[in-house]
Amino acid sequence: MSTSGPGGQGLQLTPFRGLRYVAEQVGSLAAVTSPPYDVVVRPDGLRELETADPHNIVRLILPQAGTPADRHRQAADTLRRWQADGILAPDPEPALYVYEQRDSHSLQRGLIGALRLSPREEGVVLPHEEVMPHIVEDRADLMRATAANLEPLLLAYRGNGNGGAAEVIERTIRHEPLLSTTTEDGFAHHLWRVTDPADLVEIAADLRGHQALIADGHHRWATYLRLREERAEPGPWDFGLVLLVDTARYPLRVRAIHRLLRHLPVAKALATARTAFRVRTIDGPLPRALDALAEAATAPDGGNAFLLAGDGGFHLLDRPDPGLLARTVPEGRPEAWRALDATVLHSLLLDHLWQIPDTAEHIGYIHDAEAAVEQAERHGGTAVLMHPVREEVVRELARQGVAMPRKSTSFGPKPATGLVLRSLTLG
Repeated sequence: MSTSGPGGQGLQLTPFRGLRYVAEQVGSLAAVTSPPYDVVVRPDGLRELETADPHNIVRLILPQAGTPADRHRQAADTLRRWQADGILAPDPEPALYVYEQRDSHSLQRGLIGALRLSPREEGVVLPHEEVMPHIVEDRADLMRATAANLEPLLLAYRGNGNGGAAEVIERTIRHEPLLSTTTEDGFAHHLWRVTDPADLVEIAADLRGHQALIADGHHRWATYLRLREERAEPGPWDFGLVLLVDTARYPLRVRAIHRLLRHLPVAKALATARTAFRVRTIDGPLPRALDALAEAATAPDGGNAFLLAGDGGFHLLDRPDPGLLARTVPEGRPEAWRALDATVLHSLLLDHLWQIPDTAEHIGYIHDAEAAVEQAERHGGTAVLMHPVREEVVRELARQGVAMPRKSTSFGPKPATGLVLRSLTLG
């Protein structure tokens, strides 16, 4: 993805004074990190993170209190206290940060910095999903209270191959990292600072010719834009914390985000779904059932496919009724959008057949298939397991300015939360 942007501005990634954990003040860096706020499986995952270390970052990104106002106030108080106690300390000078994630299957490297915010119409940062207003409002209240960007968004751009930012990254990783840790998921994380003026100029010149796709963090990006609009004068709120990855060198994985229908038993879901889909029982265990879903979703004549679970079994829905699709899926959008599994799920199943409102009380969005099934079985609900969208479909819709249904994709690996924060009150 390349663009000159208005005035040739393109992507503008600026150095900032990172706010980081002081390693000697915590049990381990791994114990204070967390997945992004919307990936934490609640309540079990939240409790596990809270007990991993009394200073785990989850106490800032998902504070627990009786009311939203109390939660945000508690996060702000906790952040101030941790800085006063030397748990978190700012780096001595502004920097960009090279960030590496590595496990046995993948390697990802990118740059963490403060990105100049730009509205959609500038064509510099391209969202591809719709957002939920109540989540944006909650994140905005949290950012106002803490005056901090607590976790980076994940943005993807397509570099030119060699030179520029890529060359700076390759030079930087030859040095000793600023920090290293390995989290429970098996990922090793490394962070380096980039402060050399020549390196920063080289990065800036390279990124100026590019645009980026929001891979993860649509709600936080919308929050950044809302908070910037509230301020009349230029300042730190004109920028937001991001991890920028060149996917020409380090391709991202695209995974599905599954749905948990909290109050819909599987038997009731199947009874209604049979009026619109072919329904088959699939043998487990879960990996085998997911293979069957992938086969159905990619079959030339299969169309949309979903895997329902929660009653101890697995049920494959595929080959939706074309007439019902034509009547229930909104018109006036590209055919690629109308054919998305998420579009069909929300239009045909959730809205038309099951009549389930898209609210947190009724629908949970869970990244891990096993966790979705476990929660459905525990609470008597239905897990709707999805097949991931191809990355080229996401990019093409984004270029056309067409938003996919919210929570349609999960790009990764996602940056660990807690390795570097951005305070908006630091110089």
